[in-house]
Amino acid sequence: MIIYNVTYNMHSSLEPEWIPWIREHIAQVLGTGLFMDARFTRVLVEDKDGHSTFSIQYKANSKEALLDYYENHAAALRKEGIRKFGEQVLSFRTELELIDEYNVRRN
Repeated sequence: MIIYNVTYNMHSSLEPEWIPWIREHIAQVLGTGLFMDARFTRVLVEDKDGHSTFSIQYKANSKEALLDYYENHAAALRKEGIRKFGEQVLSFRTELELIDEYNVRRN
């Protein structure tokens, strides 16, 4: 399994506009059918200059599915965010390979 992680950083004043937009964006990414699910999180860092950081983790079954996303969908989906927010929202992407997963089961 491959985790496609996108981290975003912006001034916190953009959150009221950006959060509803990113929720719709996540739905569009999942709508490609190339990811199983997504997790939207706030990165808990103490930021003294008024910035917020968020992370979205999309799970893909394979590297091929992620490559399909890059080749056929990523550019168009990223374009809207760039048009709407420009350089006010910075992002970077990381690809992770899931090695093992552990859960605690309580009786």
